[in-house]
Amino acid sequence: MATVNITINGQKITAQTGQTILQAARAAGVDIPTLCEHPALSAWGGCRMCLVEVAKQRTLQPACTFPVSEGLEVWTESEKVVKTRKFVLELLFSERNHYCMYCQMSGDCELQDLAYRYQLDHWTYNRTYEPKPVDATRSYFVYEPNRCILCRRCVRACSEIAANHTLGLKFRGANSMIIADHDVPFGESTCVECGTCLQVCPTGALIDRKSAYRYRHKGDVQKVATTCMQCSVGCAVEAVTHDNLVLRVEGAWHQGPSGGLLCVDGRFRPLYDTRGRVTTPMVRRNGKLEPASWDEALGLVAGKLKAGGALGVAASCTTNEALRAFAGLFAKAGGKAGRAEPALPVIPGARPAQVSDVAAADLIVVAGADPLEQNRVVGYFAKRAFDKGARLLLIGDSPNGMAAYAHSVFPEDEADKAAAMAAGAEKPVVIYGVGASEKVCKALSTLKDKALFLGLEPGPNGRGALQAGLAPVTAGTAPVVFLLAGDAPEVRTAELAGWLNGGFNVVLASRQSALTDKADVVLPAPIWAEQNGHVTNLEGKELMVQAAVQMPAGVRSEAEVLQALASLL
Repeated sequence: MATVNITINGQKITAQTGQTILQAARAAGVDIPTLCEHPALSAWGGCRMCLVEVAKQRTLQPACTFPVSEGLEVWTESEKVVKTRKFVLELLFSERNHYCMYCQMSGDCELQDLAYRYQLDHWTYNRTYEPKPVDATRSYFVYEPNRCILCRRCVRACSEIAANHTLGLKFRGANSMIIADHDVPFGESTCVECGTCLQVCPTGALIDRKSAYRYRHKGDVQKVATTCMQCSVGCAVEAVTHDNLVLRVEGAWHQGPSGGLLCVDGRFRPLYDTRGRVTTPMVRRNGKLEPASWDEALGLVAGKLKAGGALGVAASCTTNEALRAFAGLFAKAGGKAGRAEPALPVIPGARPAQVSDVAAADLIVVAGADPLEQNRVVGYFAKRAFDKGARLLLIGDSPNGMAAYAHSVFPEDEADKAAAMAAGAEKPVVIYGVGASEKVCKALSTLKDKALFLGLEPGPNGRGALQAGLAPVTAGTAPVVFLLAGDAPEVRTAELAGWLNGGFNVVLASRQSALTDKADVVLPAPIWAEQNGHVTNLEGKELMVQAAVQMPAGVRSEAEVLQALASLL
């Protein structure tokens, strides 16, 4: 890439052509303050905090939008620049209620940080604002417009990152208000509660219900990089913790398959799981589950497995290490073991796609899957492509969340027509799931040299299960059924309960559910935030899982438990 030579604060810098002053300064380690700018969003230049002095320019210029050029001279902290930034801050603090001591973001607020940086210690202008009504109609976070600085990060994030277009503005000037859809309560809007707007908000205008007023200061919390285990996308996340407690989950910008975008399942729902934990082994005696020692519980299970004929069923809500240990246990014990989820159909010769390829596609075919329901982030990426003009073709007659964005809908018998249309595109991507029939897969296989294919694994770690040799199994009668449930969500446990028959049932799970109610032996397991190991996502990449908090006393890792059982055989 071509380069240009510029000077920032007297320092000679080599910048890349096409960069802005802000980008070049950051690359050189020069800090320029911002409020409306965010690395995951396009530049807007609305807050005026990044104004800098540029040689031969009559007025101060926004660094986030001003492009570099050969010989450019810039001053980022001149007397004129500092005076203007301080004036902007004084105006912002005068418009609405920014009394930091009463705000849940105090200590972790970008506006507050800038006030300290430029030594604001009082309000320069009268604060005669009219209080705005708070909107608390959403399940997981609250909109507090009195703390809003109208940076519009949330509006841009909803459109550019989540591609949902729920948020907008009404009125003008200081009376402007962020609204949902046509000014309806946020809880009644088209909001999908992905929480992207919450994460990009620089102030206390968007309040996370779970972590509000709890250890917000940067020095009070720890962030642990790990991988979301709620579906097979494998989004990179940061678990924010304090004192062995997960406060919230944030997306890791520019990392993992989603680049920081999360869905409601990855960001919020695991923190709101109210089911009781399983923290000690339990054995059913006289029809009632009672606490037992690890030695007693493992000895009882090992004895049952030695008798032969056991069926092992793994829900892929766990790590590769646990799945391999599960396969190894049944290789030693005999019987049959497999995974609970069905396998994706095989499309011979299909070239695998990355999740990022979906957003870059000019035509997307969806067959046998509903991305907005099963792998939401993939659906959001498809909506991004739609916003850029991509056509979406649906194959199948079942209701589908992507139908509102479809250019055409084809019944399965006309899948060849969809394939023919896709063959004329420049960058087609096929998204398919377990619902794609053999006939549909045959029609789509004609695109193997033209399109990229993204298979939506039905389980969070289905690829890991297959790599461990655990093929799909069907329910049947067996003298012993061993169900590796792990940290399966509540809706999934209801489906898994059908695997437990009238024989001897063993369940390895982290939470109480319909599964533990039917079990003869319950072995405790860690939840997602207590796991260490790896998972394999739908792209085929092995991703690291790191424990953010410690397991409760008495709980062991699943791999350790399974290996201990194998040693008893």
